[in-house]
Amino acid sequence: MTTKLLLTFAICRLIVTVGLTVDPSELLLLGVDGQLSVDPFEVETASLDFGLLTRVEPMAVLHPGSADDIARLVRAAYISSHGFTVSARGHGHSINGQAQTSNGVVIEMSGGSRGSRLGLRKLDKPQVSVKEKHVEVWGGELWIDVLRSTLEHGLAPKSWTDYLYLSVGGTLSNGGISGQAFNHGPQISNVYELDVVTGKGEILACSEEKNSDLFHAVLGGLGQFGIITRARIALEPAPQRVRWIRVLYSNFSTFTRDQEHLISLHGNPTSRKFDYVEGFVIVDEGLINNWRSSFFSPRNPVKISSIAGNGGVLYCLEITKNYDESTAGTIDQEVEALMKGLNFIPSSVFTTDLPYIDFLDRVHKAELKLRAKGLWEVPHPWLNLFVPKSRMADLDRGVFKGILGNNKTSGPILIYPMNKSKWDQRSSAVTPDEDVFYLVALLRSALDNGEETQSLEYLTNQNHKILRFCDDAGIKVKQYLPHYTTQEEWMDHFGDKWDQFYRRKMEFDPRHLLATGQRIFNPSFTSSSGTVSPW
Repeated sequence: MTTKLLLTFAICRLIVTVGLTVDPSELLLLGVDGQLSVDPFEVETASLDFGLLTRVEPMAVLHPGSADDIARLVRAAYISSHGFTVSARGHGHSINGQAQTSNGVVIEMSGGSRGSRLGLRKLDKPQVSVKEKHVEVWGGELWIDVLRSTLEHGLAPKSWTDYLYLSVGGTLSNGGISGQAFNHGPQISNVYELDVVTGKGEILACSEEKNSDLFHAVLGGLGQFGIITRARIALEPAPQRVRWIRVLYSNFSTFTRDQEHLISLHGNPTSRKFDYVEGFVIVDEGLINNWRSSFFSPRNPVKISSIAGNGGVLYCLEITKNYDESTAGTIDQEVEALMKGLNFIPSSVFTTDLPYIDFLDRVHKAELKLRAKGLWEVPHPWLNLFVPKSRMADLDRGVFKGILGNNKTSGPILIYPMNKSKWDQRSSAVTPDEDVFYLVALLRSALDNGEETQSLEYLTNQNHKILRFCDDAGIKVKQYLPHYTTQEEWMDHFGDKWDQFYRRKMEFDPRHLLATGQRIFNPSFTSSSGTVSPW
């Protein structure tokens, strides 16, 4: 009873005080199992993200002790006559402030060392069902911890992201893609059930069969319809080892033809397809012989000038084959048969074998190297595009060989195709209108090293040039992890899905309180007329 009275008192105080003149200490009275903090360190941490492109300071930070904490907070915002916003933050890997808010509270879903420092209990660890082949996880759980828990039972999720230190709720709110997506689909296609706190402060379980509209809305929904507090994720038997192969191409059409052939094998038996298909563009020798490329031997560095064709650009196909003790005897023959029809440069085959977990966690090793050099916590003006298959040759000519030219780059440029059939069109995620489309991801870091081509201003302008080129050339790209600032841009992004997206928003977050950092909707309480305003 004491807790309920304290909560009621806190909500009343919030209603009275919230706004530009709010005293953040009032939020400390909200009765929660976790901790509501206005500590300057906590607030400062929540005001930044991986992109380091924006800084937006919240009024307070909630380290939840349960889903009920989140529901209480959102409900308080929903019933307030003045209102405040709520944004869920996982590992803080957003680029453009998508998990930030100024007029409200940031929920630290993953907690990490900060939650431990505050003395909070760890939320329930992943619960694996070996019989049903699924795992139940907290929305703020990091994928690396999901993997470790499931491997204890010889199982693992089917679909991944390249970087595992991301939260489950974060990737499911966007899509979650990597080289397995051609076969299993994105992570949002491998979820059985969710618990979601809606913008009304309700905790609802949803799935294909129950509250299905909310289920599909939240998956790929950019946090607009609710906060994922629990997910039931599909599992499969985990392999023990991975054969990891990279081969080089100097001809773009040959490279993409081989990639598209490999992803067309998704319906084949396991022995007759690769488990992972990615690739990247190499516009300078530094990239292939340095970051993300320690794979290549430093004793035998790759010289672009010696094998690149016209344009001075190389393309690297990256493929893997999973295996264990029972299939170790046939792995060589299976790989040889799959590579027989490919047309890569014969002298450019680079192969290694490693444990499954080491392959999945490969980017974290690169992170540790960059942190040691002070090159991790720098601005990241990333640009991720979904590009229709039919326009990839135009993109190659205009971007890889044109805008990017032979500039020294400061991060990988990923390129790999996916099958649209593996994406559930009922979700909120948006993809191009072709059966096959590509991810083109410019994952670059802005460095203050005196080189103009690696400065934040230069890279940002270059991103704008790329988007303008696509627009002028009529290449109907869709941004992945999108960032727009106008109504017209968002409506164009969602296209035919906009009406459904807007209807779902009005149903599940009618006051537009959630994830305002996405800049899709303005909170209703910011409207001068007092009515709900979507912009």
